[in-house]
Amino acid sequence: MSAARADRVQAELRKRELDALLVTHLVNIRWLTGFTGTNGVAVVGADGSRTFLTDFRYVERAEAEVDGFDRRRGGRELLGDAAKELTGRIGFEDHHLAVRTWERLKEAVPEGVEVVAAGSLLEDLRAVKEDAELEAVRAAARLADDVARAVVLEPGLAGRTEREVARALERELRERDAEPSFPPIVAAGEHGALPHAEPRDVQIPADTLVVVDWGAQVDGYCSDCTRTFATGQISDGAREVYELVERAQAAALDAVAPGASCKAVDAVARTLIGDAGHGDHFGHGLGHGVGLEVHEEPRLTANADGDLVAGNIVTVEPGVYLAGEVGVRIEDLVVVTGDGHEVLSGLPKGLTEV
Repeated sequence: MSAARADRVQAELRKRELDALLVTHLVNIRWLTGFTGTNGVAVVGADGSRTFLTDFRYVERAEAEVDGFDRRRGGRELLGDAAKELTGRIGFEDHHLAVRTWERLKEAVPEGVEVVAAGSLLEDLRAVKEDAELEAVRAAARLADDVARAVVLEPGLAGRTEREVARALERELRERDAEPSFPPIVAAGEHGALPHAEPRDVQIPADTLVVVDWGAQVDGYCSDCTRTFATGQISDGAREVYELVERAQAAALDAVAPGASCKAVDAVARTLIGDAGHGDHFGHGLGHGVGLEVHEEPRLTANADGDLVAGNIVTVEPGVYLAGEVGVRIEDLVVVTGDGHEVLSGLPKGLTEV
């Protein structure tokens, strides 16, 4: 797997007229080499050379996880060890490297080496998932659905605190040999009007809406899903908001296909919500990529660049947030296929009373 991904990087280096890429961001290192430790550096050369360095703590792990690379042991400051052997025009991960580290890198490279920003080279490659990656995210999505059924749908929400439900989601995930892909959001009533609300030690009342946003991480790959549940009879106004978001989410899903502009997909939901008078109440992007990170490329936003391609995994999650009143968000995890899309989130989206 790592050798095939390095081949993709090598082809990209040739397009950009780079002699090598210095990889320091741990998520990119994991994707490229399979290494799961916390200290590693990889160098991929346009000439086919592939070097991986780690310190003494992870030598055995690297032997077990990293294939297709020349594995070497370095000191704790791996960047300096890698820099000494660089030649030519070298790309580096400018959006991940701290200024202080960048200064150390410039001092460490041999004279005559040109170090240039490589931008999101690896993130763009990671955005197109391989079959094994798709299966890992599918597994994470299925597990997240099962956990929500056990923690939310079966016992219900009213009378429990937001924090109690959030902790129960995390506990159930771990009992099923997974990890939360992010801290769950559980937000009832007016608290749901905060898109990134933190669960409180406040009891969830009857007859309100509750936003629940959660995800699983399985073998390093993440899922992400949001549902807004009712705990009884809700007001006509809250129901209207829910039905608006439900329509916007369905319309945006229909627009997800290879070749669709990321900006245009966002506009489908944004226009529908804006025409209903709630444009100012939908302040975040429609969605984002999901993979080894829960937020990655591509982005579905009003100012996004590029088009969707087969192999992308994105969320589709419009929301309407009325401060002091109510919040509604509905989110599915979606694979872009060769002829359309595949929805990975399995829970119903019609208003569900729990």
